Amino acid sequence: MDPVAALDEIAFWLERDLAPSFKIQAFRRAAKAIGEFDTDELTDRLHDGRLKRMKGIGDRTFEVIGQALEGQVPDYLEDLRQRARPLTEGGGELRAALRGDLHTHSEWSDGYAAIELMVAAAKALGREYIALTDHSPNLTIANGLSAERLTEQLGIVDGINAGDDGFTLLKGIEVDILESGELDQTPDMLDRLDIVVASVHSKLRADKATMTKRMLGGIRDPHTNVLGHCTGRLVMGSRGTRPQSEFDAERVFAACAENNVAVEINSRPERQDPPDELIDLALEAGCLFSIDSDAHAPGQLAFLDYGAERAAARGIPPERIITTWPRERLLEWAQAR
Repeated sequence: MDPVAALDEIAFWLERDLAPSFKIQAFRRAAKAIGEFDTDELTDRLHDGRLKRMKGIGDRTFEVIGQALEGQVPDYLEDLRQRARPLTEGGGELRAALRGDLHTHSEWSDGYAAIELMVAAAKALGREYIALTDHSPNLTIANGLSAERLTEQLGIVDGINAGDDGFTLLKGIEVDILESGELDQTPDMLDRLDIVVASVHSKLRADKATMTKRMLGGIRDPHTNVLGHCTGRLVMGSRGTRPQSEFDAERVFAACAENNVAVEINSRPERQDPPDELIDLALEAGCLFSIDSDAHAPGQLAFLDYGAERAAARGIPPERIITTWPRERLLEWAQAR
């Protein structure tokens, strides 16, 4: 077995199951450390002791690499595979109907993996498409992409899509809705994208009227396709908790329905956004939905299980969920705005 592939797959399963980040990064770092060596060089380093002395190679990763070089599936990887189960018990029928994911991040902004690794994981999970939606310039804490960097990234996306394997990496962005209600990227740049997820990331404790006006501005921009994690809440996790922002949900969801903007069901366990009562309100308002992972690492692409379970529990018809649509229908809908 290829040692790099073994290390990356171990990291995938650990990310999926919310293992501590230090453990995940140990395998990712080891994969990068040995990625430049061919099999012969790596075998030589294994036998003469140089591999053991390499920075980033610990006892566990050394064992995995050695077993992979011997042609085995490493014991640690086999154990993770054997213990793998769907992340949720409910929503199985809807989960099976999902074709894509419109909110993912790479190491270009605040993700933890290369674009190519995100694509490989999406394919392994059976996705037909995902949108690469790294952050926009205003979110400096997340290394948001300038127009120049985004242009460079689009070239990489074109290269990935040059293959003919039935998978498509959609050109996208998670763009900040600024305090003015404007989107944090030039209209010309947004015109070049397939999918625009618009989200609020700052001043989340603004008063209800201010937040409503801001969100309505983002929703009404003709480039916006998806309203991302609309309340900004955090219900668990290493970042602590954060209450949901206050806004006029009836006006916001009415604007989404009127402007053909999908409401995101953000599948990250720490977000669970929107809350159930707001999902019900958006459903009643006639909104479309997008079940997205908001993945920042390959294994987190599996988080769609959580979103599917919540959407099924709220009785959302699959045809109202745009990530169940074939790519051609999705793009036709997105471009119609």
